[in-house]
Amino acid sequence: MNPILRNILAVIAGWIAGGIANMALVVAGGMLVPAPAGVNPMDPESIKASAHLFEAKHFIFPFIAHAAGTLVGALIASLLGVSRRMVLALIIGVLFLSGGVAAALMIPAPAWFVAVDLLIAYIPMALLGWKLSGRS
Repeated sequence: MNPILRNILAVIAGWIAGGIANMALVVAGGMLVPAPAGVNPMDPESIKASAHLFEAKHFIFPFIAHAAGTLVGALIASLLGVSRRMVLALIIGVLFLSGGVAAALMIPAPAWFVAVDLLIAYIPMALLGWKLSGRS
C-alpha cells in the first residue's frame, strides 16, 4: 500500500478510535458523576443556563475523556503509520485540540478547566501516545 495513503488511513483510524474512547469516557463519567439536578448534559443550552451549578467534580471526567481520547488516537495513528509517526500523532492532537477549543467557546466552563484542558489534554497527550507506540 502507498505509504501516504497508509498514513492518511492511520490518522483516520486514530481519529475514530480516539473519538470512541472520548465518548465512552464522557458517557461513563456522566453515570459516575451525574450532572446537577435539572441539567441535560447533552443540551448545550441547558448547560449554559445551569453552569453555576457545576462543581469541580463535574469537570474531572471531561478532562480524562479529552486526554485519553487524544492519547488513544495518537497511539493508534503512530502504530499504524509507516513514516513520520510523531507528525501523525500531532495531527491527532491538533484535531482534538480544535474540538476542545470549539467546545470551550460553546460550553461555559471555569477558566481553570479550560486552561488545564487545552494545555494538557491534547498536544502533550498526543506526544505521549507517540512515545508509548515505541516507534520513532
